[in-house]
Amino acid sequence: MGIGFRELLVILVVVLLVFGTKKLKTIGSDLGAAVRGFKKSMSDGDTEESVKQLKADAEFPDSTKSQSADKSEHKA
Repeated sequence: MGIGFRELLVILVVVLLVFGTKKLKTIGSDLGAAVRGFKKSMSDGDTEESVKQLKADAEFPDSTKSQSADKSEHKA
């Protein structure tokens, strides 16, 4: 019950008639730039979090071990 090839083709033709080829090209390039920007910001955020975690682990190497030991003691 998904969208088949015919339905997708009809939708694309209607969109082409409504917006025109130049406008679709602009919309496509803008959408591509937005997706690239989103992916870049997500990877930059992950990188920043990893760097912060590595710095925290380097500054306090025993704190992460003691926290996990404290959690296991509370469960028992």
